[in-house]
Amino acid sequence: MKVLFLDRVHPILEQRLTENGYQCIDGSKTSLDELKEEISQAHGMVVRSRLNLDEDFLKNAPHLQFIARAGAGMETIDEAYCSKNGIRLFNAPEGNRNAVAEHALGMLLALFNKLSKGDREVRKGIWDREGNRGIEIAGKTIGIIGYGNNGSQFAKLLSGFDCEILAYDKYRSGFGTERIKEVDLDGLYEKADVVSFHIPQTPETIFFGSTSFFTHFKKPIYLINLSRGKVVQLVDLAEAIDSKKVLGACLDVLEIENKAFVNGFQSNTLPPEIKGLLTNERVLFSPHVGGWTIESYFKLSNVLVDKIIAHFGSISS
Repeated sequence: MKVLFLDRVHPILEQRLTENGYQCIDGSKTSLDELKEEISQAHGMVVRSRLNLDEDFLKNAPHLQFIARAGAGMETIDEAYCSKNGIRLFNAPEGNRNAVAEHALGMLLALFNKLSKGDREVRKGIWDREGNRGIEIAGKTIGIIGYGNNGSQFAKLLSGFDCEILAYDKYRSGFGTERIKEVDLDGLYEKADVVSFHIPQTPETIFFGSTSFFTHFKKPIYLINLSRGKVVQLVDLAEAIDSKKVLGACLDVLEIENKAFVNGFQSNTLPPEIKGLLTNERVLFSPHVGGWTIESYFKLSNVLVDKIIAHFGSISS
């Protein structure tokens, strides 16, 4: 079985597939036109986010049996085409759930305690203790939207703090515990001090975080987004921050980032509202690295191998 690697991933994936009789082919530096020829003989593909795997691309792979994505989100893959053509899809949300949860917690603590601002000021010889007075997670109500791998792991880490944890998931129920209360959206709107998104990008979730969302909350909130950039509409977020409906935001992902999560964005073409976010002390950014730790780099690939072999088996002679 030939497996074409469209992106670079941890070498454990190729190593274990090879040990189990799969023929692995490196296509990570191959051009799109050349790849369309390469995939004609491929039975499997390993991807991250380099290419948009739409019908126009996938129709060149008549023998394709599976696509394995070293990550969680599947928005760059035409799932309908794959389902219609019997192409099995694998992803690895288990591989980076702890990385995402720790990053979300780290960003929230950094925002609450003004660590970025304080660090910059001390380096300049500014010793402003009062201006860098922080607030605590203890006593806050944290609302989690999406209770899959990442959302549930974030809740697990938060359970060590003296805070109330609410969780909403449109497609899951019965997951509440003594520490984590299962609620509907109205429950979040009523009580949340902090809201964290942990949902995939789908037509239903694009710009979930917009003006209509922010205005539903009974009190001002802090926002965390480590899901997908297009879940939060930045112009609406900027307006909500200006009106103090949102007191601050932690953003690892942005609607304006490159679809392959590389090369950032062109700031000179941004609307002035979004440019304002980039200089706002109440907004903390990171470059889509929430799930990209040393440990998760290995785990994402190792989880994928487990799933591929569990389904197709070893083909060693």
